[in-house]
Amino acid sequence: MAQQYTRVRVRLRYRFDNLVARGTTVLISWLALACLAFVVPMSLVLVWADRRVAPTASSRLTAVWVSVGQTLKIGGAVGSPVFILASVSLALVALLFVSTLVSLITTGIDRRIMALRLGHSTVLETRHTVVLGWSDQIFPVVGELVAANANQRRSAIAVLAPKDKVEMEEEISTHIPATGTTRIICRHGSTTDPAVLARVSPETAKAVLVLPPGGEGGDAHVVKTLLALNAAVPEAGSAAVVVAAVRDTRNHVTARLAAGPGGHVLCVDDIVARLLVQTARQPGLSLVYQELLDFEGDEFYTAAAEGLVGRTFGEVLLSFTTSSVVGLLRADGSVALNPAPDTELCVRDRVVVISRDDGTAVPEDAAGFVDADAIVTTRPRTPLPERLLLLGWNRRAPLIVEQLDQYVSPGTTLDVVALGGDSAVPGSGLAPARGHLDVSFQRGDITDPGVLAKLDVPSYDNVIVIGEMGHASVPAPRPVPSSAAGTGTDAGGGPATGSGTAAGPPRPESETGAEMDDRTLVTLLHLRAIGDAAHRELSITTEMSDDGNRLLAPAREGADFIVSGRMISLLMTQISESRYLADVFEELFAAEGNELYLKPASDYVRVDREVAFATVVESALRRRECAVGYRLRADTGADPAHGVRLNPDKRERIRFTGADWVIVLAES
Repeated sequence: MAQQYTRVRVRLRYRFDNLVARGTTVLISWLALACLAFVVPMSLVLVWADRRVAPTASSRLTAVWVSVGQTLKIGGAVGSPVFILASVSLALVALLFVSTLVSLITTGIDRRIMALRLGHSTVLETRHTVVLGWSDQIFPVVGELVAANANQRRSAIAVLAPKDKVEMEEEISTHIPATGTTRIICRHGSTTDPAVLARVSPETAKAVLVLPPGGEGGDAHVVKTLLALNAAVPEAGSAAVVVAAVRDTRNHVTARLAAGPGGHVLCVDDIVARLLVQTARQPGLSLVYQELLDFEGDEFYTAAAEGLVGRTFGEVLLSFTTSSVVGLLRADGSVALNPAPDTELCVRDRVVVISRDDGTAVPEDAAGFVDADAIVTTRPRTPLPERLLLLGWNRRAPLIVEQLDQYVSPGTTLDVVALGGDSAVPGSGLAPARGHLDVSFQRGDITDPGVLAKLDVPSYDNVIVIGEMGHASVPAPRPVPSSAAGTGTDAGGGPATGSGTAAGPPRPESETGAEMDDRTLVTLLHLRAIGDAAHRELSITTEMSDDGNRLLAPAREGADFIVSGRMISLLMTQISESRYLADVFEELFAAEGNELYLKPASDYVRVDREVAFATVVESALRRRECAVGYRLRADTGADPAHGVRLNPDKRERIRFTGADWVIVLAES
């Protein structure tokens, strides 16, 4: 019975579809017949049931005509045939015109709604933030911008991308359900068309962020977008901060030329390589940068120097109780991180601080909390040679080796284990040996537990794990520095031909972040087993593409991860809010100049008593450093900060142990 009912319903639907497909004229005719077939019988019922109508046939037919006419809005007048015909004609003409007018109004409204749904209307905002492009970075970027605008009464973010407007809004609302006082406005269109860029009003925006799309050609798309932005808004006509990012170092110069002198272009590969190297040498540093770059914690701000003009930088370090002073922003826009203690503040200078918010950097003297008896004077420690292990190879690997060569002490060795074909054998067409690093290459699959077991991983001071594809049909690698030519070997035990320099295997032409993260997770799983078997906590720094995969990583709490997409997103949002931070981060990430370090707390204060953090600041000042926080060894496995305390109140008293660290800004 149910099947028979279903067949009848399907057949009726089929016939109705055929009727609709035959055109407007046939459809109107059938609708008219269907209407009459219902209205006329119902009018007969109404008339025959109405006792007020005379029981004669003519009276009832007249009443039926009146009922049908009033129901169909065609008059229903009674009189001579000419009068009836004229009234029906007028009613039909009026009905036609009214229906046409309603149709035109409805069509216009529908078109307007469709245009709005397609995201083709112009955004009329001022001091808003424009985000151009769509990738996985859109969610951390928008999330951080929302957090940055939390203390604003009214703010807006306009997103322009070649993606359906409704889809963009739904995806953003799924990832960021609460936006507070910030409105998210999405527009559809090409970011490389100057006319389309006008939809998000970049000329009245306070910042424009250009996201690098995924896949090959993403950097070229960023360059075209920057050129289109220059065409849509000449540099002289906009005060917006333009921040963009490219992935490959070879496209960095081109993108900077396209951005113009007022734009800031980040190179993903270069920054990630620098962060990996710095974190590998300073375990826990990734957590410090995460705190600095995240708007939910403490970050960089500038404070007015009112009342501090004429004082030296050394005196200013203890002039803020709830903020950590790290440098000066000069009147000409230049930034001086950790200047000489005797540097005097000028009238238009601003103080660069790490603070909870831009309103919490208030001068308040903390010199009275310094305990001079607790300050320890130690000689600088002599850097020792290290044994480093690099597992995996991608296009960033040569940059990592170059950066390591600038940081490590002479005699340091780096063993590289990665997949590679015959072209990956080190020693062909490379730069002559130079620098501090002695590099050797071993061919092997880093996801193979047998390969890792033969490496004696616990004997290395630090291990760096980077993403690698499961194949290696690639071009020749770029030159990297090396101080000595080691012997390349096969991780399985066989020798590899060549002189053994830092070339390593060439990079894949198409690197899929998801696949590389999958292999990295497998490698970390085997490394954890090796560490457990050796009863030793391995020092591992890991590169990942997706922040979601970091949560799946089989690593200890507080382990160091550099998630490239999220890190670049945080950097872009920080610079978009304060353009001077581009110079700050450029110096922090460079091998020369001032950097963040985690140094033993016992080098600064006595560990047999409680001391105020102001004492740590004074001790660091005597070493020409800026103390900005600490990390407690006992809390490294505790969420969410893993022992990192950035910008503590200088009145806060802490009892350090010999295993704790002080976070300082110091010259390398």
